[in-house]
Amino acid sequence: MDISPTFVLDPSEPQGQAYESPSGRPADAEAQALDAYSSIVTGVVEAAAAAVVSIVIPERVDEHGKSVRGGQGSGFFFTPDGLILTNSHVVHCAKRIEVTTVAGRRFAADLIGEDMHTDIALLRVSGQERHAHIALGSTRELRVGQLVVAIGNPLGFDCTVTSGVVSALGRSLRATTGRQIDDVIQTDAALNPGNSGGPLLDAHGRVIGVNTAIIAGAQNICFATSIDSVAAVVQQLMRHGRVRRGSIGVAAQNMHLPQRYVRYFSLEQSGAVRVMEIAKSGPAARAGIEAGDIVVAFDGDAVHGIDALHRQLDEASIGRSVRLTVIRRDRRIELTLTPIELV
Repeated sequence: MDISPTFVLDPSEPQGQAYESPSGRPADAEAQALDAYSSIVTGVVEAAAAAVVSIVIPERVDEHGKSVRGGQGSGFFFTPDGLILTNSHVVHCAKRIEVTTVAGRRFAADLIGEDMHTDIALLRVSGQERHAHIALGSTRELRVGQLVVAIGNPLGFDCTVTSGVVSALGRSLRATTGRQIDDVIQTDAALNPGNSGGPLLDAHGRVIGVNTAIIAGAQNICFATSIDSVAAVVQQLMRHGRVRRGSIGVAAQNMHLPQRYVRYFSLEQSGAVRVMEIAKSGPAARAGIEAGDIVVAFDGDAVHGIDALHRQLDEASIGRSVRLTVIRRDRRIELTLTPIELV
């Protein structure tokens, strides 16, 4: 006996219409959107993957001068003559730097310079060979929700591609040195150990960030240093082999200003910097700054905390006379000093 079910069409239902997805769009529209997304990602990969490299550090030197086990990370050529960008923590204290391209070509790389305060390092591969490279973009018009693609070598898996969106802009991170890295891009493009130093790319295949950090245990909360910040660091590394920053010769800490100070001195901030120690014969000592002084302004700009003071002490501040506004035992004092280069 045939017991297969019989289905009866309801004549009141219109027949021959395209299936609609839960979004309310026809299925073919969903497919077209997916194809467009895939086309963008594959196009970015085809344009940029050849320039991404695996970086292996066989050995490092620790703070005692002893050889220790190295590590690995990612990087990318951004000029045809062999300049590579990566993270400082990938190559710091390396005895030897080995670079491998997607095509399997291996090169020895030299460290031109690094900046641990922004976690950026600049390498060079010697020789006359021209290398596939990626153009540097800009983050000035970057928007939250914009498509991004990350390429790197997570956990030893060469040339791994992940994609996602810009989750947030203008984030800040702490470098291993304690300084704040500003203008950081947050993305949900998955990153893992080994992605460090690889490129974060926009839909045109241009680098908009250098992948630098993840939050252990979090789901798809990843960070990249803005390429605009990186470009400024690269210029100094190429000129000086380091990033020049100013110093006034003090050790200090953040403090919350008492309301009576805010009202009495008509201050616009709630935080400042308290001087704890003064370097002997440094700019602060020569200017007459004392331990306990509260720094509230630098050349007329409010100093909300140590991070704000660090931003003021850039390359342009070195050797230039500046005005420091401090509060000392309920008096506002204006002092003039000349920052020196931070060593």
